[in-house]
Amino acid sequence: MRVIVTRPEREARAWVEALVERGLDALALPLIDIRPVSDPADMLAVWHRLGDYAALMFVSGIAVEHFFAVKTLVHRSSDAVGRKTRFWGPGPGTAAALRRHGVDASLIDAPPLDRGQFDSEALWDVVQTQVQAGDRILIVRGGDDAQDQAATQGAATAGYGRDWLARRLLQAGALVEFVLAYRRAAPVLSTAQSTTLQDAANDGSIWLFTSALAVANLRACSPRQSWADASAIATHPRIADAARAAGFGVVWESRPGVSEVVASIESIR
Repeated sequence: MRVIVTRPEREARAWVEALVERGLDALALPLIDIRPVSDPADMLAVWHRLGDYAALMFVSGIAVEHFFAVKTLVHRSSDAVGRKTRFWGPGPGTAAALRRHGVDASLIDAPPLDRGQFDSEALWDVVQTQVQAGDRILIVRGGDDAQDQAATQGAATAGYGRDWLARRLLQAGALVEFVLAYRRAAPVLSTAQSTTLQDAANDGSIWLFTSALAVANLRACSPRQSWADASAIATHPRIADAARAAGFGVVWESRPGVSEVVASIESIR
């Protein structure tokens, strides 16, 4: 039973190593291509006025990495980190990335490790009592090609205003802003990767999805492929719904940690 890891390339490699260490056969097939934004000016502007924000919410560890990479371009030290700005993350991976970049643990808010689900809803349960009317909250996130184009045309807020967390913040009287830290794109698969994709549709492999976008990109890469004989593990109910809509014959749901995913796979075996 082989596990097909669909996370972006760097994360996929780390997951494959972790799964192999636990005795599983795992293979990386990244289905989301992560690219830097063409112009980091918006992120640089944030770094120069970081103290103006009550909190920065990072959608993922990737958002943290790209946002902090820009800090090296700031021509003055930013002393806001370590003072009053809070740093929010939807799960332990994002919180760990913030700590790696020097954010004090006392300034980081994320769902506790024993929480069954790591997402914006779980984060809101943690931070909602912090939010006061007039607080400026920045959401640091990625965007696909269409979103990136909208952002360059000044429509980022309108494009992202439907986000669940943004709506809750607005309802609480906060002022919500967004900044693009990276772009997501569908991958261009090599011949070997395309062969792996086709084989794994029928050979008993388990597809591991941690993003609904990975499911969408899989469908785009092979629009005529049937997934009726394929199985998947999804780390969130919405991702599971996307896999079922794509036609996967069997879809299991798992908490997103490596140990929990391994336990799910072991239960299947």
